[in-house]
Amino acid sequence: MFLSLEQIGRSLEKLESIHPFYGITFLVCKARNLRVGSAIKFAINAEEKKFLDQYYKPDPSSEYYYRVFRLSDKNKRWLSPKHASSGSQSTRTKRGFAEAFIHDKDTNIWGWQRDYVEKLRSQLYRKRPIPAFDLAVWLFRERDWPSGTMAKDIVKTFRKDFSITQDELQLLFDISIPDNLYPKLLFQDKRISWKELQTITGKPPDAPPEEGGTLTYLMLRGVGPAKQLEIEPAERISLITGDNGLGKTFLLECAWWALTGQWAGLPAYPRQDAKTDEPQITFRISGVEEKIRYNWQTQSWPSVKGKGRPTIPGLLIYARVDGSFAIWDPAKDYWSTKLAGRENDMMPRPFVFTKDQVWDGFDEKFEGKTRVYISGLLRDWMTWQNNPERHPFGVFKKVLRRLSPRDLGILEPGNPVRLPYDAREIPTLRHPYGEVPIVHAAAGIRRIVAMAYLIVWAWQEHKTQSQIMRKLPQKKIVILIDEMEAHLHPQWQRLILPALLDVSDELDHDLQVQFLIATHSPLVTASIEPRFDDDVDKLFHLDLVKTEQLGSEVRLNGTPFIRHGTVNSWLMSEIFELGQARSKEAEEAIEHAKTLQLQDSPKSEEVKSVSEKLVKYLAADDEFWPRWKYFAEKHGVQM
Repeated sequence: MFLSLEQIGRSLEKLESIHPFYGITFLVCKARNLRVGSAIKFAINAEEKKFLDQYYKPDPSSEYYYRVFRLSDKNKRWLSPKHASSGSQSTRTKRGFAEAFIHDKDTNIWGWQRDYVEKLRSQLYRKRPIPAFDLAVWLFRERDWPSGTMAKDIVKTFRKDFSITQDELQLLFDISIPDNLYPKLLFQDKRISWKELQTITGKPPDAPPEEGGTLTYLMLRGVGPAKQLEIEPAERISLITGDNGLGKTFLLECAWWALTGQWAGLPAYPRQDAKTDEPQITFRISGVEEKIRYNWQTQSWPSVKGKGRPTIPGLLIYARVDGSFAIWDPAKDYWSTKLAGRENDMMPRPFVFTKDQVWDGFDEKFEGKTRVYISGLLRDWMTWQNNPERHPFGVFKKVLRRLSPRDLGILEPGNPVRLPYDAREIPTLRHPYGEVPIVHAAAGIRRIVAMAYLIVWAWQEHKTQSQIMRKLPQKKIVILIDEMEAHLHPQWQRLILPALLDVSDELDHDLQVQFLIATHSPLVTASIEPRFDDDVDKLFHLDLVKTEQLGSEVRLNGTPFIRHGTVNSWLMSEIFELGQARSKEAEEAIEHAKTLQLQDSPKSEEVKSVSEKLVKYLAADDEFWPRWKYFAEKHGVQM
């Protein structure tokens, strides 16, 4: 059995007010049986370092020690690697604790004064004794305890291991057991891992950022279309719906900034009614929370990376509505630190490629040399197609096939062609009526082909750079798509999202993809009905709500995903809020007709007028006709 994470957390709270001398220096001297009444040669700095390494270094890869005691400032959780020779030494030689020792200055001669217990007792914080049980829980957190061990046995082991005398026990320690202690809370079957423990302790300053995070929480306060918006994205799919101008794109832009620390477009700006301390963006990446406040002096959002981001996301791809794409790769620094003027910032930066750069490539001259950031779809396609053994052309073709609208034909590469006044070979796509140069393809096809290319290119670049850095590739990708249905035929709108769910299988079977998707299309929401899983997917709706205080305000609500079946039913649901899945004129005519049907004695002239509007705006086989014809003829109007 092992001490539980919950109990370790409780015990650490009890130790925060204790002076570190009692949990470090005192125990080092007791464990090494320092003499009482006489002194011996004792390398106390070296012994304290061994002790700190054994009991206060929960992260074995770090040089820092966890600060269990005097934790008044939660932001100063870690002790310097030099603590044994600086911090502890300073404590030992201070008045109060120094009087407890026999020690000649600048020597390694140490011993206890005969009345050392009384002297140490006088230094206890507010005369409160040290909770022996809680101190033992921290020290023995990794020990394997035999079945049947009780809380009192842990205190006994502490006393034995550190040779605690009866006087010390009575005058320095509280050996009572907490009243609210239960065996099921005290122990667990497995030893706690460092990953579990860091949820309590946090990470040391020298810990490398954890890679492969996804966005688990985003809160915007005093910025954007609402005074406050909160979203907890789903593990797999987050569909964001709502009317134009309510903040779908804004949410995606802020999600991108939270994940990367850079804006893909214009930065968010505080609301006109925001208070000085109000503009704030809070987010969590894989559970690690950051709160960033707007800096009014610099008129900017402070860099997340400058604070030492504890968790960085996996590979990110953002398809923006204007045809540009933003890419962020944790394994690849697109700009050298010197080029970007960031000599002290070694974090990768995202790159936003315009629509033209995605197709034609982007490079830049620096100090006489050309730095190529992306070769572009046209050039890479030809390189991949001409040398498929070395390049991911097979994967690219499979992704295109996945994303193809089955009703319109498979997107399949054809033979390259030359166009007038262009020295390049241009890729083509096969259609039932022949091969079409990709630059002449329809806007919807070009957007999907560009998305397929960017996904394959980004993943291939990530794998290549990871191999160069001797790192394993990420297993998580975050894909943000604004207005997924843009330029797409309804048949394609019905296919695209389910197809994207399957694309990861073509890249790597172990990939986990998180999608944040903004859409206006009922075909997109209807298309995911067979695949929607409440455990990993969520539907969100932005709505304009009338309030007494503000008049109207934007709210983001998590909405239960109801399978409406038909697209018409989705259109008339609370997500898209249409009264009728017809023209506006037809909707008004039907609503007028329904009002008449509820009246006790409708006038025949009004029934006739509405009938004429219905004839004008409704199809001959509209489902409303049988109901209306009976009513109209009953009130003297022949249809």
